[in-house]
Amino acid sequence: MATQMNLSIRQQFFTVPNLLSMLRLALVPVFLVLLINEKFILAICTLALASLTDFLDGYLARRWNQITRLGQLLDPAADRLYIFSTLVGLAFIGQIPTWIVVVIFARDAMLAVAYVVLANFGFGPLPVHYLGKTATFALLYSFPLLLMAKIWTTAAPALMPLAWAFALWGVGLYWWAGFVYLRQVREVVKNNPQDSLG
Repeated sequence: MATQMNLSIRQQFFTVPNLLSMLRLALVPVFLVLLINEKFILAICTLALASLTDFLDGYLARRWNQITRLGQLLDPAADRLYIFSTLVGLAFIGQIPTWIVVVIFARDAMLAVAYVVLANFGFGPLPVHYLGKTATFALLYSFPLLLMAKIWTTAAPALMPLAWAFALWGVGLYWWAGFVYLRQVREVVKNNPQDSLG
């Protein structure tokens, strides 16, 4: 029985979608090092590869019925790490102001407190809201455009307004999704009949 259970856990862990998510996570430090060292074309290629694995892991998980709890945790974790690493890298090379880094980090610091509250009531992270997915999409579109504006300076007058439109829209949605998440947390806590301290 224990052997069958271990096999089942192993099979859930080593699915193709989960391995793709792990590859995406492994590429985060590679991307950040390339970005900080101003290897912009290689950084964009790495980001493109990460985006491809992001599409494939979701598609294959649904097509092959390999949706796992691990995959549901890895996917948003990888997205956040790419957002953070890109923000840090772009701020380091002076392509974006520091305030945008602070604004996005502050939102996730706020949600980190919400995760602790949920854990105290015996709950894990709540499902990702579509607003959060849209915000992530907008932010992850803005970053390659900002990098391309840095590489192709002649196209920068056209690329920068588009990049900043995605970035500011993404920041707005990111915070909106954060407040929606806090409201969901409040409802879960309020409707939980069990005393968290009991």
